[in-house]
Amino acid sequence: MPQTKPTPIDDAPDLCRLGARALAQAYADGSLSPVEATRAALERAATAQERFNAFSMIDADTALAAAAASEARWKAGAPLSPVDGVPSTIKDIVSVKGWPARYGSTTTDAAPKAEDAPAVARLRAAGLVFLGMTTTPEFGWKALTDCALTGITRNPWNPEVTPGGSSGGAAAAAACGAGVFHLGSDGGGSIRVPSAFTGICGIKPTFGRVPAYPASPFGTVAHVGPMTRRPDDMGLMLDVMSGRDRQDWLQGEAVFPGLDPVEVSFAGLRIGYWKTPPSGTVDPEIAARIDREVAALAAAGAIVEEIALPMSDRLLGIFNTHWYAGAANRLAGLPAGQRAAVDPGMVEMADTALTWSIPDYLAAVTARADYGAAMDTLLGSYDFLVSPGAAVLPFKAGEEVPPGSGLPRWIEWAGFSYPINLSQQPAACLPAGLSESGLPIALQVIAGRGRDADVIGFAKAYGAAHPDRFL
Repeated sequence: MPQTKPTPIDDAPDLCRLGARALAQAYADGSLSPVEATRAALERAATAQERFNAFSMIDADTALAAAAASEARWKAGAPLSPVDGVPSTIKDIVSVKGWPARYGSTTTDAAPKAEDAPAVARLRAAGLVFLGMTTTPEFGWKALTDCALTGITRNPWNPEVTPGGSSGGAAAAAACGAGVFHLGSDGGGSIRVPSAFTGICGIKPTFGRVPAYPASPFGTVAHVGPMTRRPDDMGLMLDVMSGRDRQDWLQGEAVFPGLDPVEVSFAGLRIGYWKTPPSGTVDPEIAARIDREVAALAAAGAIVEEIALPMSDRLLGIFNTHWYAGAANRLAGLPAGQRAAVDPGMVEMADTALTWSIPDYLAAVTARADYGAAMDTLLGSYDFLVSPGAAVLPFKAGEEVPPGSGLPRWIEWAGFSYPINLSQQPAACLPAGLSESGLPIALQVIAGRGRDADVIGFAKAYGAAHPDRFL
């Protein structure tokens, strides 16, 4: 179904619509310079900030200096990588050398960081140009993007509604054309929910594929990954960030298959259709749209079966135990005066976790291991699982749950997200068209651990089948 409503990128200059490969080709043939592309991206970032509050900081001087260095490399025929000079952003929850990382909190130190996080270091080594840092809720605790430090971030499709979170600033910047690559993180849907809410692409990779340091206080549900407007850029960015890093002990010695391009044809694919989340309900308009998407996959030759997740009735409790404990861990040691300044919802989670015993927590860890093994078995029977990217449409900005829903916390409506953080499989959200009110709807695609390249391949095939849906 063609997009018929205005999109957030309609008023962007042509330079801000180009993907990484097109930019690199233009840099190589001299028809465009990284400095020109960066100036255009910075102007667009200023627009995204003015309209939607997408950035916690924009550093034009540093970006232009990096772009000038990239331009010199291209002119010398010695780019650092095929994506040298591509304008990019970093979520304000990841360390960038020379910039503060405030984590969306008034309680954090504003001093510049002394070193890059591993994923940022890999992006920098590839020559990317960092425009600035994008907004997050406090410590990334919820799937919305508002906090006392930077205020409310808004959705470029409709500023009255949320872009989701916690990587909502990255999603808003991407949807506007303020950069090509956007680094996000996902502990319970924080890449996929905002990607779904803003009509872009985002992948939560297999846990450990992208190194992270320091370790997240939320533990091994937290992943780092890319957010882009198109599947090809998503794959390129993930490839740059992936790999072993000795600082990330939680990676272990796992060796994942490479991200060499995988061509996916829908004909003959075994697809499990996951329709019912373990918490919350699915908006009827979303359910009907994803039913049609899955029917189209079947019409293209896929073999589709409806599936239920293993241990579905226990997943909310298992995830809550991990997430609430993470909140308590993050706030541990904060002086009372600072703790009082933290988002009350996060404090409530942390206080709840402090009433649990160590055996309570370890029981959830054991149950998670059982679930993860069952998910590995399930993914052994299917090439992919698909589901709605989010169970709800974007709702009023500044609210934690859809007004009138009666839900206690954001986790309840994120039921298509957090189960895959628990099981650590790669999962991506892709644009599936617009609602009647002109808000994005997304399809989520999931594969077995280590099969990130297959998810990217599916995304590219889906994008080729529906090019009009991608910004």
